[in-house]
This record gives sequence, structure tokens and C-alpha cells, in this order.
Amino acid sequence: MKLLSIGNSFSQDAQEWLHQIAVANGVELETTNLMIGGCSLETHWNHMTDGETAYYLEQNGKNCDRMVTLPEGLALEEWDVVTVQQVSHHSGQPQTYIPYLTELVAFVREKCPKAKIYFHQTWAYEIDSDHGGFLNYNRDQQEMYRRIGDCAEMACRLIGAAVLPSGPVVQYLRENAPEFDYKNGGLSLNRDGFHLSWDYGRYAAAATWYKVLTGKIPAVNAFPEWDAHLIDVIHAGINAVVGE
Repeated sequence: MKLLSIGNSFSQDAQEWLHQIAVANGVELETTNLMIGGCSLETHWNHMTDGETAYYLEQNGKNCDRMVTLPEGLALEEWDVVTVQQVSHHSGQPQTYIPYLTELVAFVREKCPKAKIYFHQTWAYEIDSDHGGFLNYNRDQQEMYRRIGDCAEMACRLIGAAVLPSGPVVQYLRENAPEFDYKNGGLSLNRDGFHLSWDYGRYAAAATWYKVLTGKIPAVNAFPEWDAHLIDVIHAGINAVVGE
């Protein structure tokens, strides 16, 4: 399977461990991320035709020290999967999706007619995040989570896409796993209040993608040096959100 994300640092978070998980479990899954930090759907839309070499090319979780245009990225492979997403601070604002999402996906389908499109539903910020975009949601994690969910449902209907539910998995773990109940002393799944933590946060997103794309929870632990119990807790959370 060859997967391309038209994204930003949040798709970078989700992809970081995905290839490594696949390798450990004997699955051929090559991942590529077209990355512009803080990139919105509107900016991706602008780059459809402006010819700007604006995207950092990342493959299998590593920076390739190469930059490409959006059309060049789409032409790199015959993609099986292409993912799209909104920038985090606009992710719960429906007015920021239109017309950019539909026109971007139409462009992707023209260039990559065999690819299945997924919409990446990202996560709400941590409860004490100091990100300026948190003001869009009254600095309320629950409000941000709810509004992202509403927009993700809208987005999937608009473009006829399946969802990659990283955000729901992160929120489920925050609310149902004491190990990740940050407000009561558990680990935060964020490293800076908005990006995912280097280990378990990024793992939760990657394992969610793996589950959706393959239909399976990772059977082999790709990171034996990590806490196996926390990995099991994450897997249980993914099954609760995505289904056994």
C-alpha cells in the first residue's frame, strides 16, 4: 500500500511511526507526507496550480531533504490512499472548509483516480494549551473536540471519504484511560499542548491509521522498549472507537 498525506505537522505526527508499525507486522505500507507547517486547506488549494515548491517531502517518517510542488507530489507514485485534513486551529470551523476541500479533492481525484480518499480527523488541544488557536474554541477541549467532529462528518460527506479518527481515539483515551487522564495526573498525549507526544501520542494516531487501513490492531509491538501496558491501553482505545 502506498499512502500520501497532503498535510502539515499533524499528518507528520500521525505518520511518524506508521511505517515502522507496518514493518514489524509484516505489512508493506509506504508512507509519504507533503508537509507545510500550519498549512490550511486554503493554502493547499492555492498550491494546486501556483507551481510553488512549497512542500517538504517526508517518506516513512523521515525528511527527504527535498521540496516539491503539490502536483509533483501527487505524481511521485500511483497512490493507493490519499489523506487530507484541515489545519488544527481551523479544524472545527466549517466556513474554512468551503470551497477549498471539495476543489482540492477533485484535483486529487483527477491526478490520482485509483486512490481512496480519507479525511484525517485530528485531535483537540490539551486542556492547558497556550496555542493561540485555542481561543477559537473558548479554550475548551470538549468544545473543540465536538466542533472538530461536526466538521469531520461534514467533510466526509462533502468529498465521499472515509475517516481516519485520530482525534476520537485521543479523546477516548483522555476520558476513559486513567493512564492518559492528564487533568488527574495521567500522561498527556501532547508534547506542547497541541502536537502529539513523541511516543504514545504519535503511536495512538499511527496505530489508528494502521487499524483503519488494514483492519487489524498491530499484533507485534514495534517498540518493545516502551511500556507494553500503555500500548495495550492504546490498542483497547482504538478498538473501542474503530471497532474490533
